[in-house]
Amino acid sequence: MHARVPPDELEERMHRFIAQMDADNSGWECAALFGRINLYYFTGTMQDGMLLIPRDGDAVLWVRRSYERALDESLFPRIEPMDSYRDAAQGSRNPGDTVYLETELVPLALFQRLQKHFPFSRFRPLDLQVSKVRAVKSAYELSRMEQAGRIHERVLEECVPRILTEGMSEADFGSAVFSVMVREGHHGIVRFGGMGIEIVVGQLGFGESSLYPTSFDGPGGCYGLGPAVPVLGSRERNLAKGDLVFIDNACGVEGYQTDKTMTYMFGKPVPDEAIGIHHQCVDLQNEMATLLKPGIVPSEIYSGIMDGLSPVFLENFMGYGNRKAQFLGHGVGLQVDEIPVIARGFDEPLQEGMTIALEPKYGVGGVGMVGIENTFVVTPGGGRSITGTSPGLIPVW
Repeated sequence: MHARVPPDELEERMHRFIAQMDADNSGWECAALFGRINLYYFTGTMQDGMLLIPRDGDAVLWVRRSYERALDESLFPRIEPMDSYRDAAQGSRNPGDTVYLETELVPLALFQRLQKHFPFSRFRPLDLQVSKVRAVKSAYELSRMEQAGRIHERVLEECVPRILTEGMSEADFGSAVFSVMVREGHHGIVRFGGMGIEIVVGQLGFGESSLYPTSFDGPGGCYGLGPAVPVLGSRERNLAKGDLVFIDNACGVEGYQTDKTMTYMFGKPVPDEAIGIHHQCVDLQNEMATLLKPGIVPSEIYSGIMDGLSPVFLENFMGYGNRKAQFLGHGVGLQVDEIPVIARGFDEPLQEGMTIALEPKYGVGGVGMVGIENTFVVTPGGGRSITGTSPGLIPVW
């Protein structure tokens, strides 16, 4: 039997979304959601369909495929079958002149098919409103993330040191970690909101592999399997004594993910300079965690930390060379890259129940990417880690 999202949880999410739309878009009449993650969030099922949300009236999940599975998985009060948007249009009230859509997700062809059957002439975005609602986690959501965090902590802090074996390839390492994580309860997929972002297991590498540039907007790097599949890890790079091992990955339970980075010293210690820089990153994570309280502004956390760092340290902080991430942390939940972001421009105060991954990292030439990442819950007493407390650089010898 599938674990189903409780009806009161779904009802509360819908109430919060409507309230957010009322606050940001006075006079709105109809919203339409198509993204599978958003459909899951609001209905508890992830089908090929459309969720129509009128400002006044009942929201309806129209499902093309699979209607039967939607009924089995979801406790959403109104689920209807459709063969095309024509069926949904005939069974719905006039949405008005303007429809609010996920403009970051809806392709032009889908938009044109929708407009063919619904008499609206304009569209406006609702991506930010959905993101704001999803940013604050309920007790139900936190329980899933805390379970994911416990798996994450156990695998990266306890299991990985037993996996690492001299001569194994990065691809072997990634495959072994994935197998253990799924066996421990990980849902097996890593989800991001950005277009075309695919990651298997996570970013991982031995030595300077973790500095190799990628298209992914983050401080770490990865060779991957090759240009066509720049994920997982290289089949050619084998683990040797003296290597720094780096892994940055997500773990999920029932759709909800945590984000964590852990490092290891294999065979012998890495240079003292790298160890010192790593501990500076751990200190920065702990300093930021104390600031994760309701009412604190993310952009002020970012500027406060960055302004306190020396120009020399900033040279390879949050990346390597000219490839640097312009953030220190990010929201996480149904997707790994949610709001809020600890970065410039994020000026809305934190709220209790937000979940944020803090990831201060530093690229060390000849060694690799040091630093740390854990997922924290915003509380009145500061950030509470749900992915463990190990400072990393775990010795394996």
